[in-house]
Amino acid sequence: MAIERTFSILKPDATERNLTGAINALIEKAGLRIVAQKRVQMTREQAETFYAIHKARPFFGELVPTMTAGPVVVQVLEGEDAIINYRDVLGATDPAKAARGTIRKEFALSLGENSAHGSDSPETALAEIAQWFSGNEIVG
Repeated sequence: MAIERTFSILKPDATERNLTGAINALIEKAGLRIVAQKRVQMTREQAETFYAIHKARPFFGELVPTMTAGPVVVQVLEGEDAIINYRDVLGATDPAKAARGTIRKEFALSLGENSAHGSDSPETALAEIAQWFSGNEIVG
């Protein structure tokens, strides 16, 4: 097992309902450390850059307005096999298919408002972290 970092976003549907603490508790219960965290209002340009990989997909037109509808909490998480561990804590993208006790099963409102995002690979994690944090903002 390797100590690694991953990126997380607590989405507007979660911040609007004051779920940051409850979601962070699940993250920490899973053995992940929050080594960087800040609340930001994502701009349209930032959202389009972040989700550029999905630009050709039909849901992109809804994704950007959803992510800019309110503040988000961006985070860097650290721990053993952090990427896969956090994806397990997140649960399936579709909350109806997510396992009990996962972030999306417990807190998501819908497929589009599924409360949180997590990196899917080491390369993605590096790029996503770099978009939102400078090195001195990450404190392990």
